[in-house]
Amino acid sequence: MENQSSVSEFFLQGISGFPEQQQLLYGLFLCMYLVTLTGNVLIIMAIGSDPHLHTPMYFFLANLSFADMGLISSTVTKMLFNVQTQRHTISYTGCLTQMYFFLMFGDLDSFFLAVMAYDRYVAICHPLHYSTIMRARVCVLMLALCWVLTNIVALTHTLLMARLSFCVVGEIAHFFCDITPVLKLSCSDTYVNELMVFALGGTVLMLPFICIVISYIHIVFAILRVRTPGGGTKAFSTCSSHLCVVCVFYGTLFSAYLSPPSVVSTEKDIAAAAMYTVVTPMLNPFIYSLRNKDMKGALKRLLFHRRILSS
Repeated sequence: MENQSSVSEFFLQGISGFPEQQQLLYGLFLCMYLVTLTGNVLIIMAIGSDPHLHTPMYFFLANLSFADMGLISSTVTKMLFNVQTQRHTISYTGCLTQMYFFLMFGDLDSFFLAVMAYDRYVAICHPLHYSTIMRARVCVLMLALCWVLTNIVALTHTLLMARLSFCVVGEIAHFFCDITPVLKLSCSDTYVNELMVFALGGTVLMLPFICIVISYIHIVFAILRVRTPGGGTKAFSTCSSHLCVVCVFYGTLFSAYLSPPSVVSTEKDIAAAAMYTVVTPMLNPFIYSLRNKDMKGALKRLLFHRRILSS
């Protein structure tokens, strides 16, 4: 589609409109970004180096960690660069690129959580058939399907945005190029874009969430049928880390995109988006390393091994 925009760049409002807060927020977000990268890289390295973790659940967890790094990198790095250089602008091409990767990695998080919920459903409700159902080929196909679907959705929104005209250099009321704030700056008819946001966005948001809910309903009923003392608690303990991540992820996501119009403001939108794009990816490694004994043991072995090599 031909690019009809006459605008070469946009202004980004940033995380705060108060200059005196910029350096403080810069340091805070830089620390959270580095902690997120370090934590998720350690998760991936621990899973790759420990043969005990070469299972479908940890295979999907490693991909979730990669998606978390992509999500925070696609939004925070440009904001940090702008604060450091005191240039609160982003090029038109850079805005569309950022939007594409933000949508892709955000949707990947949602799909990976759904796939991990299905993995736990099979492990608890059909344990005797787990190795047959969740064999390596099926896991790779599920992973490939997640990547293909999220790329299609992100590319659709990006191409539709590229059709629009932007007649004046406007300020995006956000710290990154999210769809809704950018649409507000267009001088074209945005009906098709808004329709696709509602249709595709609602599907991508709700379909994985519904799959997760259905999976956990079956898991709860399966656990309630366990007669062995302590068996139900042990079975559910394998889901506790995933359930915590789901609650944090969808809690921040719903607050960012499903808040009633009467309570929506720019400051609340930015705060909710920061929780979704920054805080959630940072918390995921802590949740899995603190609540999962296998992951905790793998991290200890990884760090101990590296300490021996360095000495």
